[in-house]
Amino acid sequence: MPDSSKTHFGFEQVDAGDKARRVAGVFSSVAARYDLMNDLMSGGMHRVWKAFTLSRAAVRPGMRVLDVAGGTADLSRGFARRVGPSGQVWLTDINGAMLRVGRDRMIDEGCLQPAVQCDAERLPFPDRFFDRVSVAFGLRNMTDKDAALAEMRRVLRPGGRLLVLEFSQVHPALARAYDVYSFNVLPAMGRMVADDEASYRYLAESIRMHPDQETLAGMMRTAGFDRVRYTNLTAGVVALHEGWLLE
Repeated sequence: MPDSSKTHFGFEQVDAGDKARRVAGVFSSVAARYDLMNDLMSGGMHRVWKAFTLSRAAVRPGMRVLDVAGGTADLSRGFARRVGPSGQVWLTDINGAMLRVGRDRMIDEGCLQPAVQCDAERLPFPDRFFDRVSVAFGLRNMTDKDAALAEMRRVLRPGGRLLVLEFSQVHPALARAYDVYSFNVLPAMGRMVADDEASYRYLAESIRMHPDQETLAGMMRTAGFDRVRYTNLTAGVVALHEGWLLE
């Protein structure tokens, strides 16, 4: 039987209570150059993946949107343009350094929307409050993913939708090249650009430990989401999972 007191931090087994602290250290370290590294690591493709997510969200004026682990606010800024002055976009992140970067970007662009530091596993919002909930490249860093998914369901209104954009299982034909890139090129890039090889090695390892497409879809169904589906992007390097709340 698995030891519930342990979880993974990349490939390392750690105490479950210690993972959040160690993940916080990673993102505090990379916050200042997070956007630059995203562009370099993905060749700019992260912008395409996020644009696709925004298009699938079908956000309309007046809606309330929750961006979980929203970090530097790429999705929040896009949502804010769509909800208009009558709507709300709540940017949230457990990491204060990432949240400050995202909040400042929102303010600089005139998007005066709320920003809240909080844990996705214990969201400080009432039941059935949001029309859309999103999490982009954040779920894999959460200690209890099932608890986080349950919280996202709790705060969704009936008819609402959850969108999970996350690294996933790449097509087998690309697996070897992807491993070389992830475990050799990516840490070296982190060392040269961000002076932080260890954090980017963790990020590569965390992708391998994240549930694959079908497993995550099953977790969303177990959490109570309906009509769960996913779309592979860039040969499965990333997948967008969507789940509705019909009741």
